[in-house]
Amino acid sequence: MDDQELIRHIGELADQERQLEERHTLEGLSTEEKADLDRLEVTLDQLWDLLRQRRALRAAGRDPDDAHERSGDTVERYWQ
Repeated sequence: MDDQELIRHIGELADQERQLEERHTLEGLSTEEKADLDRLEVTLDQLWDLLRQRRALRAAGRDPDDAHERSGDTVERYWQ
């Protein structure tokens, strides 16, 4: 997946996340929808991490395709 595809996918998932957040605020979410929201948040964190890796590798003169998706457990433990 190249940078443009990552950015496009991040945008699509962010839209889905926003819709679920709005529903959560207005009418509440079902258990399934809450699980979907949790999965979306982790997936977004993974994609942002992958994009940052690609950019860092490129900036260092290396191949951005050497970046790899890290596990949800890994990206969720990063300090913000």
